[in-house]
Order: sequence, then C-alpha cells, then structure tokens
Amino acid sequence: MQRLGPGALPDGVVRFGYDRRELRPGIVHLGVGAFFRAHVATYLDDAMQAGGDPRWGVIGASLRHPDQRDRLAPQGCLYTALQRGPEGDSARIVGCLTQVLVAPENPGALLARMADPMTRIVSLTVTEKGYCRDAEGRLDAQHPEIMQDWRTPLEPVTAIGYLVEALRRRRDANIAPFAVLPCDNLPGNGRLVAGLARDFAAGLDDKLAAWIERSVAFPSSMVDRIAPAVSDADIAAVAALIGRQDAAPVVHEPFRQWVIEDRFPRDGRPPLEHTDAQLVKDVEPFEQMKLRLLNGAHSALAYLGYLVGCETIGDAVAVPVFRAFVQRLWGEVLPTLKRPPGIDLNDYTQTLMRRFDNPAIRHRTWQVAMDGSQKLPQRLLAPARERLAAGKPITAIAHVLAAWARYVGGVDEAGSAIDVRDPLATALRRALDGAGTSSSARIDALLSVRAMFDEPLARDPRFRTALIEAYGRVADYGVRDATVQLMAD
Repeated sequence: MQRLGPGALPDGVVRFGYDRRELRPGIVHLGVGAFFRAHVATYLDDAMQAGGDPRWGVIGASLRHPDQRDRLAPQGCLYTALQRGPEGDSARIVGCLTQVLVAPENPGALLARMADPMTRIVSLTVTEKGYCRDAEGRLDAQHPEIMQDWRTPLEPVTAIGYLVEALRRRRDANIAPFAVLPCDNLPGNGRLVAGLARDFAAGLDDKLAAWIERSVAFPSSMVDRIAPAVSDADIAAVAALIGRQDAAPVVHEPFRQWVIEDRFPRDGRPPLEHTDAQLVKDVEPFEQMKLRLLNGAHSALAYLGYLVGCETIGDAVAVPVFRAFVQRLWGEVLPTLKRPPGIDLNDYTQTLMRRFDNPAIRHRTWQVAMDGSQKLPQRLLAPARERLAAGKPITAIAHVLAAWARYVGGVDEAGSAIDVRDPLATALRRALDGAGTSSSARIDALLSVRAMFDEPLARDPRFRTALIEAYGRVADYGVRDATVQLMAD
C-alpha cells in the first residue's frame, strides 16, 4: 500500500485546503507526541484553513527520541487524525507540521530555529514531569538535568534550558522574544513556566532573568481532548479509511476544548478566533474545572480500575460502584471550583460521563495511571487542601489516594507485579520498602516524600488520618469492596 503523501484520497477523508508550499514556520513546538498532534495541531490547521494566514506553520521538536521524526519525515510530516466516536470513525489529514527536529542529535539546529525572527511562539506539550519543578512548583535546582543545563547552557537537554538559551540569543541579537505557550495539564501553566524560566536564567545571568520577566509573554492555556495510545488495530483502521499507509496516525475522541489567555504580542498569534478555541482574560476557572473534574475522575478510575483488572477507563466506569464513586468524588470537588463563564458545571460533568462511556476510545488505565506523583498534586491534593481549610471532609479524595498508594506499592490485587512508571517511582518504592505493614506506617512513608507532599499538607493530622483510614479499608477489603463500603456510609 502507498505511503501517505500528496495525492487523491477517498471521499469522506477531510484534507486541509491550504497550499503547504506557502507555509512559513511561525511556531516551534516542543514535544510532538500524540496529544499535540490530536489536539493543538488540529486547531492550528483549522486556523490557517479559515484565516488564510500561512505564517503559522509548525516545526516540531522531540527532546528525547527520534521515533516521531522517523515515522513522520518519510510522509512529509503529514499524518491522519482518526476521530472515534459512538457513531463511527472519521479521518482528517493534518498538514500544519512541516518538519520535526530531534534535539539530542543537533541542539544547535533547534536553538537556531527558536532564535529565528520568524518564530513568534514556542509551545510545549512535554508532560507534567518535563518542567523539572519541585512539589511547590518552583524550579528543582537539584534536578540532574537542570544542573547539567546550567553547566552546558549551549547544549541544553530540558525544555526550560532550551527556552532560556533561545531567548538569550534573541535578546543579544536585539530580536523581539517569542511568546511561550505551555499546553500541559498544570494550573497557571503560563505563570508557572515564566517562574521556571526566570529562576533558571537567574542561575546563569541576573540581567537575563530580569529581561525575561520584563519582556516575554507566557500566556496560560487549558487543553482537553482524550487521545489514547495508538494500537496496531488503529493503524489498520486508518489504512482502510484513507487507502494509504500512515506510520504516525493519532486517535482522539470527538470532543475538544482549548482555552487560551489572550496575552500575546501584537500580531503574535494564529487567527484562532476562526476556530472554536476560547480566547479569554482568565484561564484559571477553566483549568481548575478540567483538572479537578475530568483529570481527577480519570485518575480515580485509573487506579481503582487497574487494581481490579480493568484494562480501560471505559471498563472501569462500567463498574457500577466505581461509576457511583466518581459522582461522589465530583460532589467533593465541585464546591472548590469557581464556575467558568458560560459553563454549567452539572452539564459539564454529564458530558464527562458520556465521554468516559465512549466505546470507541480505549484509554488504558495503566496509561492514565502513569506519572501520578506529577498529576495528583493538581488533580486531588489541591482540592483536598481547600476542603481541609474550609473544615470539610475529604473522604472520596482520600479513597483515590489510598488506591494510588496501593498501586505504587507495585503489586495489584491479583498478586501480579505492576510496572509503575513515575519519575518518583524509586523514591516511593524505597519509602514503602522501609516501612512496616500497618496502614499508618505505609501512609507515613509516602507522606515523607517531599517531592510530592509538601510539609504543611503531610503534617496535617486530618489529611493523614483520612489517608490512613482509606488505605486500611482498601488493604483489608480490596478496592472494589472498600468502595462499596464507602458508598454505603
């Protein structure tokens, strides 16, 4: 079968309508994984299609591995976005990505592209762990890669190192700075990355840090679309739909949402007003809604479901007691939210449940459970703090954290080993291995890991007691029966 590229496609396959030969690279994107290509890139494709502005082509960069480049380059960086919904599959070909660089192969090439005056935005999807921050959201000055980038700033390895060195080059060449647009699930991600960049720059040059703080725009954004890992069956489905072989398709649900703080330099962003992106003054209510309701429920279903053998989020939410538990979890979280303008939160949660039920999206619980130490502080620890400050219980939140604690112990309820993928996996396992078997000993061991639990929260007796009680219930009865008991209380 012919490889994806220029040429006719079957009826029903949507293809961009602009001339790719006219594209100019206005955006460098760090992290060309599935989520970026299933979400952000589709918006950029739509913006250029509707707005007629070719200056927003995208050069992607992988900070780690050449895999994506090697799959995309032979097909001209074209790829298929396969939408899977209850009504069936549909396909579109995305054309805004023009090149993929592999940073470790040639750091100078990526830095030169970021420093080019044509680049007006550097966006990022490097996952929560890619920002090298500590439990309080500050730059982790002891992170080995941050320390390496301070020693060799001209050959960085971290996203923050690349941002700061490219900005330094633009400052020294008297070129206006690009805007930095993070698109990862972190609250206040623009402010967060601004602080990380400033702190990293201060480790090199106080004047550079001051210039970044004064001159660079860091708009926050909230992104939402479920994009599970691509399977061999998905690749075969794409080939059947488009009549071509695509080595780099992505799969996604029909729903998408992108809320962006409209804080860019003049003429400094794509014409996203021609899409369904929301350009707002304050992203925070939207991001809290998404992180605590969607992502918090996702984490709950991932840990509860994985421990009892559910392969996907859909399988987990089909367990009646887990489905009911998600509603109880939302009941705890909803009072911590400020309602975003124009959003009915009850309608929003109903939409979330329909998205979880989508039988065409097989989002693996193991995939969602990855990197919990980086995800749970935003999704569950933050609302737990607010409820405790208001004198309210955290029973449902503690139940999820207890399931997470069982998960990072490395053995599921059938006695099988769990491949725990987390940047703190070694520290968490070491803490548990040195603890006793009692619930209090194991929870205290985890609470001692300061990279996840800050001292005020870890030492709050109400938080500790809630976790010990929840963990004891899970350990004694198993996750499913423990959830039944909790729901009966």
